[in-house]
Amino acid sequence: MRTHVPVVWWATRVEVHSALERLRTDGAISAAAYIASKQRLELLLASWREIQPTDPLRDLACIQLGRFHLRASDALQLAAALVWCKQRPKGRLFVCNDQRLSNAAMQAGFDSAQA
Repeated sequence: MRTHVPVVWWATRVEVHSALERLRTDGAISAAAYIASKQRLELLLASWREIQPTDPLRDLACIQLGRFHLRASDALQLAAALVWCKQRPKGRLFVCNDQRLSNAAMQAGFDSAQA
């Protein structure tokens, strides 16, 4: 079985930390689950590849805002994926847990899988 290194947008680390803190504060996860999630995140940080912010990526994100009904952060996520695949998304998997972003990625040509 082939394994692939996850490729993520530069701000993904902040977004995941934000989600974990919100879940912890809201009491939606136990202290043990919070600690386990943070440990898992640290392992992922060592293994994933980050797409860095650049002017062309920002410009591409602005184009995605015009193409799809996305929030700014989602447009940046999609633009980062498009930069990674050199704007050739056919046959590439886009994994997320947001229906609007997933739909936009499919419309852009990615294969989609809900996380």
